[in-house]
Amino acid sequence: MIVKKEDAVIVCHCPSTGKIGRVIFDSVPCLLSSSPDVKRKTTHTVEAISVNGAKSWIGINQNAANRYIEHFFRIGALSGVVSNGHILREQRIGGSKLDFRMGNIYVEVKMPLQFLALSESDLPSGMECVNSAERFVRHVAELEQCCRKNENSALMLLCFVYDAPIFTPPVRTVQNKIIGDAVRQSLNAGVKIWQVNMSIDSSGVKLLKYFDITDHLISGMNFSPK
Repeated sequence: MIVKKEDAVIVCHCPSTGKIGRVIFDSVPCLLSSSPDVKRKTTHTVEAISVNGAKSWIGINQNAANRYIEHFFRIGALSGVVSNGHILREQRIGGSKLDFRMGNIYVEVKMPLQFLALSESDLPSGMECVNSAERFVRHVAELEQCCRKNENSALMLLCFVYDAPIFTPPVRTVQNKIIGDAVRQSLNAGVKIWQVNMSIDSSGVKLLKYFDITDHLISGMNFSPK
């Protein structure tokens, strides 16, 4: 990303692996972090953007989502999700690596950016199939297999670094059918999905709230778990 910082124009790292909503990146306010790592190609990372003139911020650093979640687990702020267990990172299951294991609970963190607000009255409500769909489906399948092994449980955390509304499945289309079918199978196997909302500003990141959206997704997908 090309960013104007005071009187300088600098090239910054864009920490997203896919589509960032419908945002047109032209004079969009942003928050930057700097790095002392001389091996980096860029000295700064775009951490957040604003779509309402810098009145509020939307975090877009998908690379940082796991660090945020790990921090909040370690200080006990997410005890309602997982209450205990030593945190192990990047646990290999089958052909994939899931983000965390805490006791017998596997946790995968996702930070959807495909739909972002254009204004405070136009907030995101779903995900669509993008280039990362294949990886997403693979991780969902691994979570499903964890649940089918009686000694394990599996969770997916959908993280939004702004105060997002409750995540609602998108209208079923040919494009998102693969993801929808994978999520249905995982919910049927017992995978739980939680939503975590955070806020970000120039002082840092804060946890706002978190809640179990499994039943909401089951209802929205119009099927009954076995």
